[in-house]
Amino acid sequence: MSALTAILYAALAVYLGGWYTDQWIGNFSLLLFVLTVITFAYWLVERFHFKPAREAAAAAVETQYAQRRAALATQGITQVDGNLQEARQRVLAQPWWLDWTAGLFPVILLVFLLRSFLFEPFKIPSSSMVPTLTVGDLILVNKYHYGIRLPVINKKIIANHDPQRGDVMVFRYPVDPRIDYIKRVVGVPGDEVAYINQRLSINGKPVPVKPLGEYYDDEMRRYYPQFLESLGTVEHRILVDPQRTPYYGNSESRQFPYAQNCRYSAEGVVCKVPAGHYFMMGDNRDNSQDSRFWGFVPDENIVGKAFFVWMNFGNLRRIGSFQ
Repeated sequence: MSALTAILYAALAVYLGGWYTDQWIGNFSLLLFVLTVITFAYWLVERFHFKPAREAAAAAVETQYAQRRAALATQGITQVDGNLQEARQRVLAQPWWLDWTAGLFPVILLVFLLRSFLFEPFKIPSSSMVPTLTVGDLILVNKYHYGIRLPVINKKIIANHDPQRGDVMVFRYPVDPRIDYIKRVVGVPGDEVAYINQRLSINGKPVPVKPLGEYYDDEMRRYYPQFLESLGTVEHRILVDPQRTPYYGNSESRQFPYAQNCRYSAEGVVCKVPAGHYFMMGDNRDNSQDSRFWGFVPDENIVGKAFFVWMNFGNLRRIGSFQ
């Protein structure tokens, strides 16, 4: 068993090493599930085989010790060498391969359940959601707000709230579901979303915006016009780049499901959101790869609703909730 455990840990090290060096895309949900199953198997074997065997061996040590004391007592010897408690502890001690498998099962199970059904942490990797979220923000995502889903396969089993315009949502990238994306919901099923000349309209009505002055982007080292946008009941800040000319690729590069629902022009794009899908955009409107480029997000790709920055090591003032 120790050799098998060493092989399993070596495989885990190779997997994590390849993930860290970008040799392949890791799947943390699947990894946690596999670790939970493996450590549970070790826990069962420990609970019903190895632990009873060690306890029986400890009982045998006590019996032998008592018999030896009794035999020596008949000879008038009352001082007996050896420490019964120390010997018993050694016999009962878990070997390293059980301590690092069965011993970790409760912790891994708790993390797996919390991450799968309650809250999941994410790190913001790009500036597509500036100024709402910046590179390096560590955020929490509510996993049950949009319904309870089975881990790994992401199948919804209990419905809850539907995504609303203005929600900041984490989802599996439709082009490659192994990758998680974060954007803002701007269109729900049945909406006609238009982004023309850097202005957003929903169902023919321009979304209200108020100028807020300029925003300095530390990453790009330049100022951008900043606006307060109202999507439904949610007010949030957005950036636009007047120098950016809209270009969403050619018709060959826009081969996504329901692409026929979108019309592209030199001024922008207009899309009709199909049933069971959502139109997503970044708050950094002209610096975001979103539904304008790769299409709609199906309901089965939803991960959860982002709601809180719990840490940014470069700027502690970032900690807090956001819209």
